[in-house]
Amino acid sequence: MVSLLDPVRLHADAAPRSVAIRGAREHISYEGLLESSLRFASILNAQGVAPGERVVLIAPSVPAYVVAYLGIQAAGCVVVPMNTMSTSEEVSYVLRDAQASLVIAWHEASAPARKAAAADGPPVVTLVHGMWEALPLAAPVDRDPDDTAAILYTSGTTGRPKGAELTVANILSAAQISVECSNGTPDDRIGTGLPLFHIFGQISVMMASLTTGSSLHLVAPFTPEAMIDAIRTHRLTIVAGVPTMWNAMLRSSKGEDGSGFGHIRLAVSGGAPLPAPVAQAFESRFGCELLEGYGLTETTSQGTFNGQGGIRKTGSAGRPVPRTAVEVRSETGSPLDPGEVGEVYISGPSVMKGYWRRPEATAQALVDGWLRTGDLGMVDQDGDLFIVDRLKDLIIRGGYNVYPGEVEEILYEHPHIVEAAVVGVPDEHYGQEVAAVIVLDRPAAVTGPEITAWARERMSAYKIPRLVRFVEALPKGPSGKILKRTIDTNRFRQPASQPEQAE
Repeated sequence: MVSLLDPVRLHADAAPRSVAIRGAREHISYEGLLESSLRFASILNAQGVAPGERVVLIAPSVPAYVVAYLGIQAAGCVVVPMNTMSTSEEVSYVLRDAQASLVIAWHEASAPARKAAAADGPPVVTLVHGMWEALPLAAPVDRDPDDTAAILYTSGTTGRPKGAELTVANILSAAQISVECSNGTPDDRIGTGLPLFHIFGQISVMMASLTTGSSLHLVAPFTPEAMIDAIRTHRLTIVAGVPTMWNAMLRSSKGEDGSGFGHIRLAVSGGAPLPAPVAQAFESRFGCELLEGYGLTETTSQGTFNGQGGIRKTGSAGRPVPRTAVEVRSETGSPLDPGEVGEVYISGPSVMKGYWRRPEATAQALVDGWLRTGDLGMVDQDGDLFIVDRLKDLIIRGGYNVYPGEVEEILYEHPHIVEAAVVGVPDEHYGQEVAAVIVLDRPAAVTGPEITAWARERMSAYKIPRLVRFVEALPKGPSGKILKRTIDTNRFRQPASQPEQAE
């Protein structure tokens, strides 16, 4: 029998006073984290929540989030993390779908949860730091490795969100894999501005840090200046983020001289493909490796990772992580040869149990132990994976396949382009036309026709973005990932004028 608290108990015995979690104004030792989590579990018992029941957790990346997350696990319950920006309608949907028995909501983000729970919903407990005063449980509830430990809802881009069921074994295995990929040790000082309710921050950072016995510094909310300050002040050795975070740090005046980063041995990028120009600029400015990984919520954030010190290839997501296999297959499910583009399949100990109460969706996604990712990719002769794009994002222009990620990669080489998103726009003649939504480093630095002309010199004719629109900012999700599907393609039917805020 196991528990997600097993790593914390191990380090609480071995190094009780070592810092486990550090926030902006407080820190918690491993000994304190274990005791606080067991006290929090008692609060759940007092609420009448039984092992196996679902508890929704809505909180930012603060130390109290970690206590509540582990407290839910200590009580033997299933944690259902949600975005702090969720509306009452979104919370209502998850409460009903997950059949939640309780909601834990951060005091500054509890209003939508209370509104959602008002109509025959579960009780809402307000989360504040230091609220765990109950007598602690004697020990965490023992779990079977195949018990569901967490349900994380997907973005719902192809319908209503589905809850990916992650088991105790999934999470413990994924955390251990992350430790092996980073060569983590208890001496590491890890820092992130990622939201812990997202799979990347929750597993590859938070749970991996606790598995290692290192300290985790939380920057919430993320700003490039706060992240740079944390790196310098706490002499962080590992930092984790998404491409938009590295881009923001590059453009912050606070990091212009690149000083104070010498103690970083590894920066980990995930959540979205890392544009090569951003990676190269970051490594040149700050003098540390920026390595890309690839994984999904359904694989508990695991998949592939670029090995340190080895030969790295521009645009590659690396090779399969330990105990994990990756294949690229055709539409019929047959493995493809190196260099051929198809759907990426993943198998291994971190692949989810299935979708909560969605047997048909589970059967479609899981095939003989392999997860169909919905991503397009290809593997080269050396076994390195290259993610081409989301299967749903593929643009077919006049019968030719256009992969938006490939076009975006080239656009990022333009000296005035800060961010870019390439989407398909309906076209009567070609079926779809290639369009680019672009953020510039300064207003009117370049025109749309100039972008098209510049691209014509660097890519095949059918890939060129002939429709260009400039905005002040691209829409992003809670992890900082650019949300292409929220871009209104109808706006391309009118000529672009002044820069505007994308919705």
